[in-house]
Amino acid sequence: MAWVILGHTCIIVFKYSDNMEYRKVVEKRFLFQTITNGAFSVDTFFFMGGLLVSFLYFRTNAKGDLKKLTQGTRGIVAGSLKFIGLLLYRFCRLTTPYMFVLGVVEVSMKYFYTNSVFEPPTADHYNCPNYWWRNLLYINTWFPVEQMCMLWSWYLADDTQFYIVGGVILVLATNHFKIAACALVGLLVSSWATTGYIALVNNHMPSLDDPLALFDKIYDKPWTRLGPYLIGMSVGYFLFKTDCKVKMSKTTVIVGWLLSSACLLSLLYGLYEAELAPVTAAAYSSLSHSAWALGLSWIVIACSTGYGGYVNKILSWPLLYPFSRVTYCSYLVHPLVIRLTAMNLDSPFHLGKDIMMITFLGQLVLSYVLSFVVSLAFEAPVVSMLKIFSPKKRKRIIQ
Repeated sequence: MAWVILGHTCIIVFKYSDNMEYRKVVEKRFLFQTITNGAFSVDTFFFMGGLLVSFLYFRTNAKGDLKKLTQGTRGIVAGSLKFIGLLLYRFCRLTTPYMFVLGVVEVSMKYFYTNSVFEPPTADHYNCPNYWWRNLLYINTWFPVEQMCMLWSWYLADDTQFYIVGGVILVLATNHFKIAACALVGLLVSSWATTGYIALVNNHMPSLDDPLALFDKIYDKPWTRLGPYLIGMSVGYFLFKTDCKVKMSKTTVIVGWLLSSACLLSLLYGLYEAELAPVTAAAYSSLSHSAWALGLSWIVIACSTGYGGYVNKILSWPLLYPFSRVTYCSYLVHPLVIRLTAMNLDSPFHLGKDIMMITFLGQLVLSYVLSFVVSLAFEAPVVSMLKIFSPKKRKRIIQ
């Protein structure tokens, strides 16, 4: 999440600065690729989303908890009820804080449109009143980006659409696993082919172009970002089937970590000053997001099966647990925090590494503070009510 906030902070700081030439100097530095390739941070969320959905679905289904949603039904009807129940739970949990933040964005951007010395980075003051219903239905990525309310909400729309696609595959896998597996592979390959074709037709060069240059054609479209989610679902199923118990030799573990590290680092820094042919660039655009998910796959499998070492200790650090609970709300509020900071200025930023780092750290802290407030006020109460109305909880109350 800190990686996402860093990337968005740089975008706004660059937009409202008075020495844009410094940006050209910074962007030529090797380590700046960490920010340029920040799109991989979102692929991490897609991968983890698919993994958790798959793993928890199969584990819950194996325990028989999902049968409480489908008592007295069979076959496709039972599967459909399972899917609808899970979808409604997700919709209720996510939408309440989402709509609250959307309302704050609409009101605040209307204010700054008439009172700030800067133009708002996007037309939320106009789009949110007119197109908020697209956000509510999580379909805003189907429309032109110029009409999108809360530009960063593209991730929520894609993730929800992936959840629906993944849910259909999981329900199908309960009784027709081979068909579901074929469907997953077919979707994965079609996503690669579609992304490669779009990149080739538009002559997209990953090493040279602004990473958001084809935002409305490649960056935010669900059919181009589906790969990491499907790979995450596959890893979730693998962990379920093995019960997180896999025996590996020391050599296998070492080779696995080396390959994973090489994969992730090459994706982040491998294109430094590289010049790709159009076909090679299209192939990179098509496969890089899925390759990132494959690199993450080893980390998850190794940490889940006892071969994570210090990496597992860091990722399992208890101090990180409270922050993980508010990751969703921090994603919702952090662009608003960044915009409010910038739009309240009476003069542009003066770019420099110190001001960028100080601004980023301030945005990070404030975003998480506000995310705790939003989570406690809007997300946590909904989750508590949903638990009360769950079949298992109702049974306990009746007893």
